[in-house]
Amino acid sequence: MSRVRLCASITDIDIAAVKKIEPIVDLFEVRIDLIGEGWMDVARQLKKPWIACNRMVEEGGKWDGNEARRIERLLQAVELGAKIVDIEYNAKNVDNIIKLIKKRADCLLSFHDFQKTPSFDVLKQIVNKELKSGADICKVVTTAQTFEDNLAVMRLFSEFPDVKMVAFAMGTQGFLSRVMAPLIGAHFTYGAVRKGGESAPGQLPVSEMLAVYEMVKL
Repeated sequence: MSRVRLCASITDIDIAAVKKIEPIVDLFEVRIDLIGEGWMDVARQLKKPWIACNRMVEEGGKWDGNEARRIERLLQAVELGAKIVDIEYNAKNVDNIIKLIKKRADCLLSFHDFQKTPSFDVLKQIVNKELKSGADICKVVTTAQTFEDNLAVMRLFSEFPDVKMVAFAMGTQGFLSRVMAPLIGAHFTYGAVRKGGESAPGQLPVSEMLAVYEMVKL
């Protein structure tokens, strides 16, 4: 694939499904909080670069344990070879965590809104704060309630043309931004390893996303 970069989000220990799609994706996201025990075994078998993510409950994940241990898992992932670590914009002591991550890996600083899409001015403020904090990759993910919400999120790519960014809206109304994002400047977009393995509302299997891109000759 030339213009579109796909990241497959791994949510369980179905290694066969991961291996099946490995040739068609550019990188993986290892969802430590969703995989649970066995995430290290999954990570060790990946042949493509991967992102470590251990999402807390408040941010839409399933990690409900000690915060220090949550961060410890992310740092373990770096030792295992994670090229990128996803840490939340609202995480406690985020500035110190970013410094630890950047010693060995790139830092993806992420913002999520599971209720709505903030105004474009607010979205710009979020990206600027992420950059100021030292993000190598900025991630802004909202929830689309209207078609126009897609447009607000997608405007970020023209506003920050030189920034490595992942931005789209979740939910059924956010389909357009998910698919279009890598065509208009996103560093990559996410897809599920297989149907039923989604890590977020509105996420499509990478095979279906690839089929869309192939239809438009990308």
